[in-house]
Amino acid sequence: MGFYQLSKEVRQQKVAEMNRAIFDDLQLGHDDQLITYFSDEDTYIRKTAYLAVGKIYKTKKVLQSAILRVLEVLAEYANEKIRQTAINAAGEIGIINFAPIEHLMEKGLFDAHHSVRNAVIGSIKKMGEKNPEPVLAFAKRFLHHEDKEIRREICHGIELRGRTHPQDILPLLKELEHDKTARVRNTLVHVLGQISYKKDCLATVILHLKTWENEDVVKKALDEIIDVHDRYKDFSALTQKQAKDYIDLHYFQNH
Repeated sequence: MGFYQLSKEVRQQKVAEMNRAIFDDLQLGHDDQLITYFSDEDTYIRKTAYLAVGKIYKTKKVLQSAILRVLEVLAEYANEKIRQTAINAAGEIGIINFAPIEHLMEKGLFDAHHSVRNAVIGSIKKMGEKNPEPVLAFAKRFLHHEDKEIRREICHGIELRGRTHPQDILPLLKELEHDKTARVRNTLVHVLGQISYKKDCLATVILHLKTWENEDVVKKALDEIIDVHDRYKDFSALTQKQAKDYIDLHYFQNH
């Protein structure tokens, strides 16, 4: 039976049991329970496990070195679910302390399995939102990597920070405006749309787009921004018409 098919009471008991088992593993220098939970077929079990590791890291400083050591080991396992969950656990740590897990993120970015690479992108999103300076510096290193998928994944990974602080990621996004790969440019356009519809974000995005050189990318981005204001109308600060009128006035009439 899956985690969320259990009753709330049973789920709470399961989480408490997992937290105790993981704490005991870390305290005793073992990894048996961690391996069991990190390799579980149920996504929610694995998520509960990596959240537990992150919480222990934040609250039990005496165990931080042990946690980093065990993640080093688990990130090398043949089972991709274990590697994926190790990266997600490292991402929880990177929210408050990026330096010790930076090399794990770099290793995961080049993992052979897509689920591990996706864990890196998800981790960049959550780390970049809370701990942007070192995480965005890390992302910047890979913006012009020879592998187009690395460029695309990094572009996608910095999106979440941009939803609240578009000014932090727009200079990085601009570095991709002349990317030769359509898949990367399409992701770039998608991210520009996603960082445009929250309160006070549209003005920042439009002002920055006025400095871009690739007119085709900018046109597609503007179309996406207008479309996003309809697709996410229940969450947008402006209506689609207001967004279109703003773009007409502040981009086309003053560009």
